[in-house]
Amino acid sequence: MVLTPSNMLPLGTKAPDFTLPNPKTGEQCHLSDLTGKNGTVIMFISNHCPYVIHIEQGIKDVANTYIDRGIHFIAIGANNVLTHPADGPDKIAEKDYPFPYLYDESQAVAKAYDAACTPDIYMFDQENRCIYRGQFDAARPNNGIAVSGEDLRYALDCLLAQKPLDKEQKPSIGCNIKWKEQ
Repeated sequence: MVLTPSNMLPLGTKAPDFTLPNPKTGEQCHLSDLTGKNGTVIMFISNHCPYVIHIEQGIKDVANTYIDRGIHFIAIGANNVLTHPADGPDKIAEKDYPFPYLYDESQAVAKAYDAACTPDIYMFDQENRCIYRGQFDAARPNNGIAVSGEDLRYALDCLLAQKPLDKEQKPSIGCNIKWKEQ
């Protein structure tokens, strides 16, 4: 595990388009079919990363709070499954998230979003423009801070209230994405 911060996609960036398979349903999912009327959260996650495992229930709780408010959530797994089979589509299909967990086998989507770590979290407004990218909250394995989703919740509340995000956006920190050899 290499501790890696997110690259912080520039604010205002339009969400890169994609079509990816949902291993749980077998369907091909297109970004335009998954976006929420009030905004969309896209997360690059991993099944084996201790940073993702640490906040997994928190991610579910935040999603369950905001889905009914017109915010959609999408998780994407992009790790090299040859070196990390726990992140393969069969294992993605076993996860019980209240939102689609897609598989980016080619890693092209992760590269388009400039994703660097798991979790890497991006939030887009109704126009699919990036208005938040950064940490879920300050909780990390073994740092004693309770998982709350404070940073993402603040961004979501600002979006829904149509208020500017005036807090510093701190990069997410987690395991590096396991890239395929080029």
